[in-house]
Amino acid sequence: MRRVARLVDPYIALLLGTVLLAVLLPASGGTADGFAWATRIAVGLLFFLYGARLSTREAVDGLRHWKLHLAVVLCTFALFPLLGLASYGLVPHVLTPELQSGLLFLCLVPSTVQSSIAFTSLARGNVPAAICAGTYSSLIGMIATPLLVAWLIGGHAALSADGLIGIGCQLLAPFLAGQLLRRWIGGFLTRHKRVLGYVDRGSVLLVVYTAFSQGMATGVWGQVTPLRLLALVGVEAVLLAVMLTGTWYGSRRLGFVREDRIAVTFAGSKKSLAAGLPMASVLFGAQASLAVLPLMLFHQMQLMVCAYLARRWGRTEAETSAGTGARAPVPGSVR
Repeated sequence: MRRVARLVDPYIALLLGTVLLAVLLPASGGTADGFAWATRIAVGLLFFLYGARLSTREAVDGLRHWKLHLAVVLCTFALFPLLGLASYGLVPHVLTPELQSGLLFLCLVPSTVQSSIAFTSLARGNVPAAICAGTYSSLIGMIATPLLVAWLIGGHAALSADGLIGIGCQLLAPFLAGQLLRRWIGGFLTRHKRVLGYVDRGSVLLVVYTAFSQGMATGVWGQVTPLRLLALVGVEAVLLAVMLTGTWYGSRRLGFVREDRIAVTFAGSKKSLAAGLPMASVLFGAQASLAVLPLMLFHQMQLMVCAYLARRWGRTEAETSAGTGARAPVPGSVR
């Protein structure tokens, strides 16, 4: 039981608890309107903090390793969406149209930053490359994800030209404001990283509660049966396996060294829960609860699998270095 507990991300447990609270005690009436306004403010705050934390200098310095970052971007915003589009063939026998839209949305959000860095470091990979790859993915995702959702999902997201402008004001404008003010507030954010982390996570929990409360009010949960949920987990397991295999062996075919292949694999096969949940609340409105369900499941799955791979690859490299008497490579050396 202790091993199982270590495999489950505590934050996922909080998210699931928030979902349960929304199911048992959903916000309604004037309370729901209050939560809706609070969610809009929280989303703006989240993206302001994202912008203020992302290092523009690191992104510029990483341009010299552009082939690696291009590979990650193509995996995140080209290969993943293609696999998401292929899931249309699973409707209606395996997935409902709503769950398939959520799965496709999962394939459109940017890559993670923190967990990709942590796993790359644990596996003795190229850490600076992982930092830059996550940064580029987040920057591109501010624009690419809403546009891809409008193009590929359309009807379920119910986006219009005015809607895209509104999204730009709610997501992109705070992000750019954070980037512009980073010079003056970057030090403060660094010194209070832990406290602001609680602000981030608390804001996301508010987004989840509001989205699932709206789902209860509109009755969307009647569309999800245990069998459909199990099918979704199976489809996502296949999706993760395909991306991990494709990034690992594909990067080898492209001639990347081992440390770079590790960075490509972890950054190119993962999706950001922290960025995806707020985006879904803006893009899908009352349908956000079904849209974020696949992302929440995929996030936990990717953490469990990538943690195992990172430990295994790091241990293998340490044993190889010890056996040959060679000095282990320093993670983060940029080639």
